[in-house]
Amino acid sequence: MQELQGPKTQMQHYRAGDEAAQMLPVSFEEWEDRAREILGAGPFGYVVGGAGAGDTMLANREAFSRWRIRPRVCADISTRDLSVTIFGETYQVPFLLAPIGVLSILHRDAERAPARAAAKFKVPYILSNVSTVSLEDIAKEMGGAPRWFQLYPPKAPELTRSFLERAEAAGYKAVVVTLDSTMLGWREKDLRNGFLPFLSGEGMGNYFSDPEFKRMLKRPIAEDRQAAVDLALDQGNNSCFTWRELDQIRTMTKLPVVLKGVTHPADAELAMEHGMDGVIVSNHGGRQLDGAIATLDALPEICEVVRRRVPVLMDSGIRRGADVLKALALGATAVLVGRPYAYAMAVAGESGVSEVIQNLTAEVEIQLGVSGHTKISEVDQSLIELNK
Repeated sequence: MQELQGPKTQMQHYRAGDEAAQMLPVSFEEWEDRAREILGAGPFGYVVGGAGAGDTMLANREAFSRWRIRPRVCADISTRDLSVTIFGETYQVPFLLAPIGVLSILHRDAERAPARAAAKFKVPYILSNVSTVSLEDIAKEMGGAPRWFQLYPPKAPELTRSFLERAEAAGYKAVVVTLDSTMLGWREKDLRNGFLPFLSGEGMGNYFSDPEFKRMLKRPIAEDRQAAVDLALDQGNNSCFTWRELDQIRTMTKLPVVLKGVTHPADAELAMEHGMDGVIVSNHGGRQLDGAIATLDALPEICEVVRRRVPVLMDSGIRRGADVLKALALGATAVLVGRPYAYAMAVAGESGVSEVIQNLTAEVEIQLGVSGHTKISEVDQSLIELNK
């Protein structure tokens, strides 16, 4: 029988006694505060900020607070199973590490830190297309551990194909096509700080290492880095991307194609019609469109349209174990965790990400048991009710 991680993790903290205060943070808020102390205004603002007034970020959190868990009692909760199955692969926890680009602005290890931590705990890591470390190098860091590749579709189909072929060759298990960022949202903090790390070549490891991208350049990167940066930025600003281009992507890879950024049920239906393999209900953590619908509010409608034909994942606003259970209760197959591990990485690199994974796993397990359940697969809408 697998050892329960919740009580084990709890006791590690309790047995630390007076030294517990000197350990790494436990709460999301403390991770954020510590990151604020360490990072400069530009990098911190890039992570903490949202589009416009930040109303979408606020809506994401308010949506979780509207739902309440209604526990059952007198149940044997001595064993707990957090596993979920996605695309035939069984994972021991119901969450993945979300794709976050340009992590080099937070820590010198960049994407290597979450990759190593995720591999250690066998949590799937979704590598961002705009990573500073190339997808092949991350694959080497992770060995046989589960990983997906996130794609911002470039304008050039040949470059898209090259990215996809590289991801397949490097052992990535799925492709996450992000749809809500074909142009950059209006982000007040970044504008105020004059901070866009891509302008200096951060987050372009996959572009600069790509043979097709290099062929598109008039001069080698070493001779004209600025031209390479400009080309990558131009390719990423793909505001003419439509379902037709998505159909092309579907033919370019044998990997499951998951669409990220879906919040409208009509788009979920179109995803089914176009043969997509999964959907991620996401508003980009509130970073793209101000005043948008919260992902938890959008989730039930998306699940109703999809009707379990493909996995439905959700991100944007996940902070604690209760959030995970609420999302699963409303139909999500699993969730993606973003800002919590980003702040932890800024504070303590790989160790910080490992701490977040370990604590979130423990909290989900404990929340599941205290709510009167033993398996994530048992979680459904009977677990929660709207707060009146």
